[in-house]
Amino acid sequence: MSRARLFFDLAFGLLGGALVLFLVLPLVSAFLVTTPAEFLQACLDPEVLRSIGLTFGAGAIATAIALGTGVPLAYLLARRKFHGKRLLEAIVNLPIVIPHTAAGVALLLVFGRRGLVGQWLLPLGWTFTDTLAGIVVAMLFVSVPFLVNLSRESFCLVDEELERVARTDGATPWQAFWHVTLPQAWRGVLGGAVMMWARGISEFGAVVILAYHPKIVPVLVYERFEGFGLSAAQPVALLLILVAVLTFLLLRLALLPERE
Repeated sequence: MSRARLFFDLAFGLLGGALVLFLVLPLVSAFLVTTPAEFLQACLDPEVLRSIGLTFGAGAIATAIALGTGVPLAYLLARRKFHGKRLLEAIVNLPIVIPHTAAGVALLLVFGRRGLVGQWLLPLGWTFTDTLAGIVVAMLFVSVPFLVNLSRESFCLVDEELERVARTDGATPWQAFWHVTLPQAWRGVLGGAVMMWARGISEFGAVVILAYHPKIVPVLVYERFEGFGLSAAQPVALLLILVAVLTFLLLRLALLPERE
């Protein structure tokens, strides 16, 4: 290796290492500062346990809704050409760039008790303000781009010729999708679902505006920090960090193994 290349790699390595340190240091500090006793107490706290169940359950419901609606959309974006396709792709990705507190206000204008949709559903007993339904709506809005984008990319990687062969052999479009395309793309779809779920359970801004109650874990962390200080919030925050790290490891090791 030449000296010039060695200095080049060293410089880029130092710059990249500084960014990695910036990302890792806050996570490591959360583990070092929180004692095992504090963490165990947080895990056994009834309020924390209820919040965890609510958070994970709402994230699962939002992901299930997105699987039923986002996967078909992702397939159409991957396979079909039509006017307005780029605009539709941009709309799908809007939640990524919109500040989530602003997204919460926008959702409140639609699903609030006096919102465009909420005012018509209220007489039927359906309300999204401070309910599980509101939490699900907020999680769905902010996290669905992960599922749609990863699913679309996975469908794009499936050779379209396989579908044509299946159609030639007499398969319907539904049969070609279920028996040919989806089995080839399932890893990306499932990876998108896991990413969406993980992003949904970590959401704060949109949820806190539309459905402050009942409290999901990010809202509970914020409330304890505001009311009782850092020492009260850090064990619950560590629990949420652990879930996020384990989810990421599951995604990388099980769903997206490294290719040789």
